[in-house]
Amino acid sequence: MTSIQSDIEARLATVEPDVEVLLAEVAGGSTIRLYVDHPDGVSLELCERITRHLVEIRERYALEVSSPGVERPLTKPEHYARFVGRTARLRTREAIDGARNITGEIVGASDRDVTVAADGGVIAIPYDNITRSHLVEE
Repeated sequence: MTSIQSDIEARLATVEPDVEVLLAEVAGGSTIRLYVDHPDGVSLELCERITRHLVEIRERYALEVSSPGVERPLTKPEHYARFVGRTARLRTREAIDGARNITGEIVGASDRDVTVAADGGVIAIPYDNITRSHLVEE
């Protein structure tokens, strides 16, 4: 998790406690793309409220707030656990069996790693080796 994501989560925790920050990524050095989720779904009104709550962030960056969509980012162990049985695409820092891009079904998730059934078999990937990950539309 990036420090900007931690900062945004802390700011929203008190004013929008039901909002889950899935991913905050800096794009092009001047824009933050913020993917959020909410138990009641993500509406345009919620995105507008979040934007208003993040005035300090908007002073430094352009801010894009949106729902996760069908290719929902997976950034926390609980995300992987929630989507066991679904297909995900993962990019790793270090190659696993010669590959840094792995697509497969999530078959398990612990506090340390996610287990994926990929073409090469079932593999456990430590979270600290994952640089980016998202669900794949089925």
